[in-house]
Amino acid sequence: MKIYFQREGKGVTVSEMNLVKTVFKSFVLLSVFVACPVAGTSVFAAAEGAEQKVPVTCIPASRENLGWWKNMNDSFNAIARERNAKIVFLGDSITDLWRRAPSARGGKAIWDARIEPLGAVNFGISGDKTENILWRLDSGNLSGKMSPKLVVLMIGTNNWKNRPQDTALGVKAILEKIRAAHPKTKVLLLAVFPRGADKNDVRRQTNEKINGIIKKFADNRFVYWLDINKVFLEKDEAQTLSRTVMPDLLHPNEEGYRRWANAILPTLKRLSR
Repeated sequence: MKIYFQREGKGVTVSEMNLVKTVFKSFVLLSVFVACPVAGTSVFAAAEGAEQKVPVTCIPASRENLGWWKNMNDSFNAIARERNAKIVFLGDSITDLWRRAPSARGGKAIWDARIEPLGAVNFGISGDKTENILWRLDSGNLSGKMSPKLVVLMIGTNNWKNRPQDTALGVKAILEKIRAAHPKTKVLLLAVFPRGADKNDVRRQTNEKINGIIKKFADNRFVYWLDINKVFLEKDEAQTLSRTVMPDLLHPNEEGYRRWANAILPTLKRLSR
């Protein structure tokens, strides 16, 4: 972008032009930070590392071209318009599949018996990334009568093509958007679950890098961090992810959802009081 500046019909000096450019650059950097802040990171380092561009992980993105996705998002918005819920689970397919029957390797029976009675609703959609959650929030997932005491957020595994620091920026943007709309709502931020056969899996390593950043977002007032990943892993040096809990090495089956429920229930009850 070029900057043109004229002072009462006269040209400007080189030093004046440099000052204008410096002010403009600072404005761009600040805009990037405000749009997509990240806790514990230098404003200018974060922005310059992204070449002064807001990463796609922070830009709300719809998937409404997919009819089934649009229908699910519309149904969530309808729930939000009509009633409140004490707890909202927000995420991707790992959250979405709480509603799948055990015969289809889902957690519905456990959800119905142990999670839903706490006043919870499931706003997970398969395939979502941070940018899709941002769009859904803008579209109304937490609007209308919806003002939960607690949001349970896990997102990021589908952002594996993005840099971990950019995915973390997307998570931070989600947290800020929730807080702006519902300052009294707490967020339980879950570590992105392990994936792949063992600790040498590249996408597992990506998730761990994301977790290493986003855990720092917890302030124990608005955001609470919980890492339950060990309940899915074998107690071996390779940190093996057993197919008995995640048959495809990504999504829990009924046993995986049982372990998730056991690990999270005490915290759910405490934070949603």
